[in-house]
Amino acid sequence: MGWFENYFEFDEHRTDMKTEILAGVTTFMTMAYILFVNPAILSDAMGKEAFNSLVAVTALAAGFATILMGLYAKKPFALAPGMGLNAYFAYSVVLGMGYDWRIALAAVFVEGLIFIALSVTKVRSAIIHAIPLSQKYAVGAGIGLFLTFIGLNDVGLLTAMTSDKGVLLFTGLNTAALSTKEIALFFFGLFLAAVLISLRIKGALLISIITTSIIGWVTGAAPWPDQLFSIPDISYTFMKMDLQGLLNVGAIGVVFAFFMVDFFDTLGTVTGLSAKAGFLTRDGKVPDAEKVLLTDAIGTTVGAILGTSTVTTYIESAAGIEEGGRTGMTALVTGLLFLGIGLFIAPLAQAIPAFATAPALVIVGYYMLSAVKEIDFTDHTEAIPAFLVLITIPYTYSIADGIGAGFISYTLLKLFSGRGKELHPLMYALAVIFLAYFAYLGGLF
Repeated sequence: MGWFENYFEFDEHRTDMKTEILAGVTTFMTMAYILFVNPAILSDAMGKEAFNSLVAVTALAAGFATILMGLYAKKPFALAPGMGLNAYFAYSVVLGMGYDWRIALAAVFVEGLIFIALSVTKVRSAIIHAIPLSQKYAVGAGIGLFLTFIGLNDVGLLTAMTSDKGVLLFTGLNTAALSTKEIALFFFGLFLAAVLISLRIKGALLISIITTSIIGWVTGAAPWPDQLFSIPDISYTFMKMDLQGLLNVGAIGVVFAFFMVDFFDTLGTVTGLSAKAGFLTRDGKVPDAEKVLLTDAIGTTVGAILGTSTVTTYIESAAGIEEGGRTGMTALVTGLLFLGIGLFIAPLAQAIPAFATAPALVIVGYYMLSAVKEIDFTDHTEAIPAFLVLITIPYTYSIADGIGAGFISYTLLKLFSGRGKELHPLMYALAVIFLAYFAYLGGLF
């Protein structure tokens, strides 16, 4: 056997090189849409001139973190800038709260460092056990609705106005847009993605994006790309973090929100993927979980240095696992494809119209909303706080506000229902922190 076979323990995992390579290619196909969607979202906050750099940065961050996952943690999990977290970065922190995007990058960087520290200490376990499952599921589902709203707004299907606090308020259906080519192509892309997913076709979102774009170019709904490839340039975003800006006390809540969503989203994703791959032990633990979480945390920190929002483990890795991927070789192949292809496609990515990427946002929102089925709606002390999270995130256009509403209501409802013993002591502290955070936002101090 060769070095790769021995290093990744192919015999132990009952796999071979052909299977692992095919699994890596499959995972890349299901995730490649992020090369188009992440720059589209972040450039709304950083400026359209950042788009080309963001394509290369997305590819670099995904490639680096995924290769690290393969070589260090030896798991078939791929990473990239996370959906939902990029939306929080752009629409809540920068456009909503008014922070400069360089300060937001600094918040991501600090969040990554905290994640690294917690991944190598026992504090991680305390936090894991403190947050109730219903709140974890509700945050994921709420982000799903958040992404759906963003997708519908990007394509102009909704009418919206910005409040005096910078919150985007949706006021109705944009009936004037219903007769346009752009909306027709949006629905075509959405329907195509749904059909492909129903048929279990690999790379459904990527196929939908590319197909819809080509039809848009042919019909004149969007201009053709001037060129397909270019030399990568990340100078616009590289090392642009404004750490001094974080001295503003209001940014503490931003760092906390980034951390909470990243931390628990990663835990849920890694647990689900490990179950699918057959990695879980009899007591439900993930072998080498610390290595997986540390890889995720390092990916986030490096991503912030490069200039992108939080890097996290992708549930789309399940596609490669379904193809038989069981070792880090799968992740290694996926990461190399991100570097080999993604770094050079900025002109193509920039030509992808919003009506082609918006269906992907809606479908990802659908995937994330499915987490709501895990909430016990027969227990009102669990379901009502989860419901408040679910509606607060999209209606306030803020993931942080949704987490805060959930933690405060969960703590108070359990306490005044005579079920305070079910609360982890850390929940009281988290509720107080968010009460102080809301009081600060309200100008009470």
